[in-house]
Amino acid sequence: MKKTVLELKPFLDEKVEQYNHVEFIETDPIQIPHLFYKKEDIEISGFLAASIAWGNRKSIIKSAGKILQYLENSPYDFVMNHTSKDLQKIKGAIHRTFNSDDLIFFIQSLQNIYRKHDGLEKIFSAKKEEKDTFYLIERFRNIFFEIDHLKRTQKHISSPQKRSSAKRINMFLRWMVRKDAKGVDFGIWNSISPSQLVCPLDVHSGNVARKLELLKRTQNDWTAVSELMDNLKILDAKDPVKYDFALFGLGVFEKFSEENF
Repeated sequence: MKKTVLELKPFLDEKVEQYNHVEFIETDPIQIPHLFYKKEDIEISGFLAASIAWGNRKSIIKSAGKILQYLENSPYDFVMNHTSKDLQKIKGAIHRTFNSDDLIFFIQSLQNIYRKHDGLEKIFSAKKEEKDTFYLIERFRNIFFEIDHLKRTQKHISSPQKRSSAKRINMFLRWMVRKDAKGVDFGIWNSISPSQLVCPLDVHSGNVARKLELLKRTQNDWTAVSELMDNLKILDAKDPVKYDFALFGLGVFEKFSEENF
């Protein structure tokens, strides 16, 4: 028998508690920004790690570590004060289709953002009337690519306007914005309300959401994100994205979508 959304709440709340825990950090790319204490280091390292977060998680973490080495383990200082000679040291593959040209542009664009736009938090600001992150991601993309860049690099910053679920950016925004005492998400940004955040929809969370009938759409696109968020907001209107822990944990660690429910 089909369960209503609210009937799922005790089960999903339990799973949030299980996976929204500091032990989660050691298996996830969020461990990269957790290496730092300064706000700018956290947000820059988090943004770069999230930007390459597709594929095997161990591989993502390894590649993010390589990026940190290029940034001399001082992300903000490197972004702001690097020389052309420093950039010449960045060569070859970084992570799958994300290469040295992409990383060099990301560094230059981040420098532009901190020098001319008051930093990442400022340009990821949401307007009060916006129900989700659709428009703020598009505003961010426009600023991120306002300096000269290779067209190929555009694919590494997803666009909701082009129907993408923008999983990686939404994951990064969850890291920066969600506020609780669990020690996983940072909660260092106030430019977006947690109620406006969007679940970083991927294969695992999408399949679990469909299994639970929180999502009917078969594609993992922005339309699916909107449908899922409508249901998650029934469970918690103020902090709907906490259920990302439940959906992801059930999918990755418990193979839930493959089991009977």
